[in-house]
Amino acid sequence: MPDTNGVWLEFSRRNYTEMTQLQEALHRRRHQGEIPDVVILLEHTPCITIGRSGGTHNLLANTEVLERNGITVHETSRGGDITYHGPGQLICYPILSLQGDQRDIRMYARKMEEVMIRTVHAFGIEAERNAHYPGVWVGDSKIGAMGIAVRKWTTMHGIALNVCPDLEHFSFIVPCGIASHGVTSMSRVLGRPIKVDDVRSEMRRHFSDIFQIAMRPVELEQLVEETSLAKA
Repeated sequence: MPDTNGVWLEFSRRNYTEMTQLQEALHRRRHQGEIPDVVILLEHTPCITIGRSGGTHNLLANTEVLERNGITVHETSRGGDITYHGPGQLICYPILSLQGDQRDIRMYARKMEEVMIRTVHAFGIEAERNAHYPGVWVGDSKIGAMGIAVRKWTTMHGIALNVCPDLEHFSFIVPCGIASHGVTSMSRVLGRPIKVDDVRSEMRRHFSDIFQIAMRPVELEQLVEETSLAKA
């Protein structure tokens, strides 16, 4: 049974900058012990993000093409290279305080990959890790990307699972800097439409099981009010 408690924050489609600012604020408060563990689930509006490994040279489209497709570009503090986020891709950003034997970044990363593996398995998709690259793969194609950050043993950023995104947008970059492999989605693998909301419920279940966290849903305003009252 789960032995710690946390909360879910659920959003529909949100701008990348807005969500990064929210993560930073929650990260500070979690590190200070003012809020419980928080896990954010959402979709992003179309954007390309560049991690600490760089990757600007892996951006293939010019400004005109990006603007025509409504895609913004952001440099970010997460690990990894360049990637695309957009509607139809389920994002999971955990703000967790890693304590005791959980202070193992490699183990944390493997758990995040396992969340994606079990989530797609629930829909009949057999995914696996790749010994050479992070993320989750179906054959030679990546179905789930990972770019995490851990500061002061509190986590940020996370994973992106391709449910039903516009895969053509990945052609504007060399995804994760890996030119030798492709990108796929749950809908492409199964040959039928998959709804992001259906995948959310499975990801919630498997995240709680893997991290042994009992989670409850809250609204952002409710979280702020509850933690403010707790400090009063």
